[in-house]
Amino acid sequence: MPPTVPRTEWTFRCVDSLEKVFADEAPRRASEGASLSGFLGERLSVQLAFLPPAAESLEAIPRLRVGVDGVLAEHVRLSTVELVPATLVAFDGHDDGYLRDTPGLYPDLLRPLPPDRVIPPAVGYWRAIWVDVVVDDPALAGQHDLTVVVSSDNTGEVLHRMQVPVTVHPIRLPPLDIVNSHWLHADCLADYYGVDVFSEEHWRILDHYVEALAAMRANSILTPTWTPPLDTAVGGTRTTVQLIEISDDGDGYQFGFDRLDRWLRMCARHGIHTLEIAHLFTQWGARATPAIDVATPNGTEQRFGWHVPATDPRYRTLMEDLLPQLRQYLAEHWEGDVFFHVSDEPRAEMLADYRRARDVVADLLEGARVADALSDFAFAREGVVATPIVATDHVQTFLDAGISPWVYHCVSQHRDVANRFIGLPSLRNRILGRQLFAARAPGFLHWGFNFWNTQYSVATVDPYHDTCAGGAFPAGDPFIVYPGADGRAVPSLRHRVFAQAMDDHRALQLLRELTDHATATSYIDQGGRLRYDAFSNDVEHYWLTRRAVDERILDELERTRATPTNDTTQGRQER
Repeated sequence: MPPTVPRTEWTFRCVDSLEKVFADEAPRRASEGASLSGFLGERLSVQLAFLPPAAESLEAIPRLRVGVDGVLAEHVRLSTVELVPATLVAFDGHDDGYLRDTPGLYPDLLRPLPPDRVIPPAVGYWRAIWVDVVVDDPALAGQHDLTVVVSSDNTGEVLHRMQVPVTVHPIRLPPLDIVNSHWLHADCLADYYGVDVFSEEHWRILDHYVEALAAMRANSILTPTWTPPLDTAVGGTRTTVQLIEISDDGDGYQFGFDRLDRWLRMCARHGIHTLEIAHLFTQWGARATPAIDVATPNGTEQRFGWHVPATDPRYRTLMEDLLPQLRQYLAEHWEGDVFFHVSDEPRAEMLADYRRARDVVADLLEGARVADALSDFAFAREGVVATPIVATDHVQTFLDAGISPWVYHCVSQHRDVANRFIGLPSLRNRILGRQLFAARAPGFLHWGFNFWNTQYSVATVDPYHDTCAGGAFPAGDPFIVYPGADGRAVPSLRHRVFAQAMDDHRALQLLRELTDHATATSYIDQGGRLRYDAFSNDVEHYWLTRRAVDERILDELERTRATPTNDTTQGRQER
């Protein structure tokens, strides 16, 4: 074994946003990703990895103070990349594309630096500072140098300067033109923070988390008109989060929509334009009704739930009253889109049960969009689900049939396709934006924005200590944000990377608008090989091709300006 070279100095390394900095491994140096470029409003990110000199006590390592110099300094936000525990990193039989597959500490949490920008010391392992730059002011478009300065908080000695070239293009990308949904679990917020459901404090927290949801370019939200019947053990319940107040005084049902109205206003404030109404039947088969509370003269009762079959006439009676009034209310109070769910993830052997449940409400949903996550092509072939949302590892059958459906990924998509598990490379998270564009997918869905429970919601978990839902799912699948002490979401690096994936999609949208779909796709299709189950893992190729897309956009806009036209894309040029 070769002798260990003493570490007498600090080691610093510029690292791009697609690298994950592990404690025990020197990270890959940034090449193309060392300089940042993008459009107004895009979040551009880079990392500064660092390793302290060898020491035999914590006192021997100074605290670090981080500063930022340059014209764009006030547009920079700094975070430390924190390690989180991951016990289940990958299932047996996974592909070779994982960074690691063993339990351990993995980089994921982005903890904002305090106002003094001081980082506490640590002995003997690699860490990283995450640098976000967001420029909205068109006056700052152009090329700039940004300098991140790290100094000893004890002596003031400058230990390192990282200079990052930043180019901000003077236009904004168009809004994302697909549905982008990540299910926010309102009950998990109430449970973690210990607040009463729909109390003022719960609403304050919800508002912060919807803001964090929108920061991922999410534009659709799961709306708990009644408690969503998701990830709940048969016979079990989750904390009730029912926006619609339902009462029965013996003469029929009455409905209150005040809480729903507040929800709609909150969503609109954060740019959410699509509502997903909570599932009308239980998950994995649609055999029972969701847990629905009804106020009666004798108190509140859970009138529906696992104990009431999907086809029970009492449920049909409720739906006959509720669904028309709900649809009318939304038509009058919501300017965006709405779609309904019947049941989540029905399998092939559940087709008959799903069909029976759907028929209970089919006439009441006439003219409405109904979409469900599923994988078996029979549901689409037989017209049982008009809008299938298909797992990415099953979508090829649909594509071969000439259908490019909405897609989703979750725990089962652990081989050969994009996903956002903590143990996967960040590129495998970000590539999704290109894949959705190339396939012309109308939307994307993920089930776990903040699921802080064990599987089947048998118990709650502390997400800072359990990233695997009690060991059931690969680390990171259940959630992509952490709970902050002040009721705000703390992002993960996966949250940042997914948002950037959607910005890649937006850039391709703009290029398509300026040219055509084939031209835009030609920059990313890797010689016709870009599929949900096939993509390049070359990070440098990724940076080069994204910049090529941006350059073509700028060239096309310049050409458009030189030619008289009424092209509406000129309206995006910042004046």
